[in-house]
Amino acid sequence: MATIKDVAQHAKVSVATVSRVLNNDPKVRAETKEVVERAIDELGYSPNLLGRNLRRSSTHNILVLLPTISNQFYSAIIKGIREEATLKGYNVMIGITDLDVNIEMNHIQLLENKLVDGIIFFTPQIAKSTLTRLGKVYPIVQCSEYVEGAKLSLVSIDNKQAAFDATKYLIELGHKHIGLITSKKVYTSSKLREEGFKEALTQYQLPVNEELIYYTDYTPQCGTEAAKALLTRKTPPTAIFTISDSLAIGVIRGLKECGKKVGVDIDVIGFDNTFISKFYEPTITTISQPRLEMGKKAAKLLLNKIQNIDSANETIFLPHELMIRQSTK
Repeated sequence: MATIKDVAQHAKVSVATVSRVLNNDPKVRAETKEVVERAIDELGYSPNLLGRNLRRSSTHNILVLLPTISNQFYSAIIKGIREEATLKGYNVMIGITDLDVNIEMNHIQLLENKLVDGIIFFTPQIAKSTLTRLGKVYPIVQCSEYVEGAKLSLVSIDNKQAAFDATKYLIELGHKHIGLITSKKVYTSSKLREEGFKEALTQYQLPVNEELIYYTDYTPQCGTEAAKALLTRKTPPTAIFTISDSLAIGVIRGLKECGKKVGVDIDVIGFDNTFISKFYEPTITTISQPRLEMGKKAAKLLLNKIQNIDSANETIFLPHELMIRQSTK
């Protein structure tokens, strides 16, 4: 395997000159750069990126860790991250964790080996104490979903208030029997949205009927199954609040298959305001999260930590909005 010394000898230049070419030093003459690059190609030289990064203070790479790539909710947030990172000369890398803590810890090694400068976490599974410890040493930020109590900067929305507002809207439409379709896995967001749902019912002196709360996964198919199940309850719901648009889509299909007209017989509210929510039939009333701005804020928080790891942690809750469409009266 060729070394940087071999390249220097082949090109008849110094090792320092080869290094400057590899680092795109603008001071290197075009003729010299061409000779060195030809030598690199002829010898098949591959630079030791790990060694180079260990000697450099910055890689100008940040890593975004997503639980999955199948959820369109993340697309606008990633766009915001990229826009802000690009402005500051940073590249954005994507990693998929499948909600596996071991995969998350493997990605942490990229920080330890200085192959990336920082990480933006979505839905971290790492324990609160471990996240806090890592955050003292490495630039790490939580975005959207987060571990409560972990001492890291984060950006999200007030999920409890958002769910309260959605449920309040249904109550004000006259509904007294409202179903909730939520996640069977306990995430911070799903827990807070359930709390907001129940708080609204209690505040408006309506009973919390546990039979009308259905726990499932975040897929349209699960939404369809949940809707059909809720219709079999002793007192079926006249409105259903779901904690994601993907669930809402499935709910609407399930209600249609049971002969129910959404927005007339039963009202449905989703969550996230994803792209399809305003093009589905009927269009879906939903909670809108400022996803582009969320991504930009997350990138800014991370870049602040990259510049100064000892800078104060920040918690930012961005405003949400109830988008009223055809799936409610």
